[in-house]
Order: sequence, then C-alpha cells, then structure tokens
Amino acid sequence: MNILVAGATGKTGLRLTQTLLANGHHPIALVRDSSDTSDLPNGTETRHGDLTDLQQGVCDGCDVVVFAAGSGSGTGPEMTDKVDRDGAKRLVDLAKDAGVARFVMLSTVGAGDPDPDSKLGHYLMAKHEADEHLKASGLDFAILRPVALTDEDGSRDIVYGDAVDVQGEAARGDVAHVLAQAVDDPEWRGKTLLMASA
Repeated sequence: MNILVAGATGKTGLRLTQTLLANGHHPIALVRDSSDTSDLPNGTETRHGDLTDLQQGVCDGCDVVVFAAGSGSGTGPEMTDKVDRDGAKRLVDLAKDAGVARFVMLSTVGAGDPDPDSKLGHYLMAKHEADEHLKASGLDFAILRPVALTDEDGSRDIVYGDAVDVQGEAARGDVAHVLAQAVDDPEWRGKTLLMASA
C-alpha cells in the first residue's frame, strides 16, 4: 500500500518507514524543504508538505496516512498548536478528502483525559483535540497512545490497554512496530489503545 508518513524523518518515523518497507509497503515521507532526508531508507518516496500550512492534495494516491510527527519538546505552545493540533486536524481532513482507507495517529498517554494544569497540559490538550477530530471524521482510524518514549529498539514484548503502567516506558522500535501493524490490521479498526514495552 501507499502509506503517507508525517514525521518520517523523526526518531520514531524513521523506524516506521524501515518497517513499512520491510513489510512490502510503499512509504511516502511528508517532508518540509528544511527536512534532513539523508537517513530515510532507500525506496522511500518524498512528498513536500509543511504541517503548519498543508496544501490540498497532499494525501492523494495514498491508501493510509500515519501521523507520527511532533513539534518537539523544545518548541513553545504556539508551535504545539500549529503542528500537534492544527496540523494533525488538517491532515485528517485532507486524508478524508483523498479517500484514504485508514488514518493512524501516534498520540500519547494522558491525551484521553488531559489535565490542563499538568506540566504537559498544553501538549496533552493539543493531542486530545487532534484525536477527537479524527474520531469524529468518519475515517477508519487507529490511535496509539504510548507511555514515555525511549530511543531503544525494544523486544516486541508489548503491553496494551489496562495492563499498561502509565509511569513505564515505550521503546521507539516497539512503537514503530505497532504503528506498522495498525496500518492494515483489522483488529486495530476504531481502536484507541495505551501501549508500553514490557
């Protein structure tokens, strides 16, 4: 399948594109002009688009869209809103316009019932709004909410849902593995799940 990946040059996105290729899919990396694409695996198509100003047609020809992007911990509330909330919502709308079969959202623990007064309150509210917009879109969707991310590859020993320790960790390799599963596994249809590495 043709799979558009927003955030493909990030730490999780790079692992995801590698996994999609290994699974026989055709990943399409959504990249800005300033993106460093040197680490993208051979066989990855690139498509230009900026999450702060997405243009019509960016999802055309894609079977699935994966949002694995983030504004980054070093940016302020304004960029969080532009990328994690508004960019994600706009990508959902464009995916729907393009008739994609499924939209997979990389969310985060705490986005289901965000505490606006917590340290990450603004970020969690932005992710919550994006998730809710996807749920209301009518698209076939899957939403993955990992706990704190590490840069490990992981063992593929993964815990979901109520069994997750919200204070635990999720290896980026495990997260990418689950995102790749969620693009076409019927079990993921309409699911919103917490996850952690065991």
